[in-house]
Amino acid sequence: MTDAHRVVLAWDEGRVEALSVPADETVLEAAGRAGVALPVGCRTGACGTCTGRVLAGSVEHRRPPRALKGRHLAAGYALLCIAEPRADCRIRVGGVLSDLVENPWK
Repeated sequence: MTDAHRVVLAWDEGRVEALSVPADETVLEAAGRAGVALPVGCRTGACGTCTGRVLAGSVEHRRPPRALKGRHLAAGYALLCIAEPRADCRIRVGGVLSDLVENPWK
């Protein structure tokens, strides 16, 4: 049996959900299994809709996360559709995608 990690999903408005996620399962797959809805688009790491920010712990992407640049990865962003936990984690979800795009009018 694969070891599972505790993944806490936290939304800006205060909602918190805790999941048990096996190391070979993505955060998105585990959330779906638990009935927790997360934003999702392509499910392949290309669109960025499922972006979360890992605040504690670590994840590993199943394949290169095409929707994220190196600076995003360095800042802790992850694509939850292809991210598998490697430790217990706390992840900020919901509204995160807007963090990645710079406002050209500022």
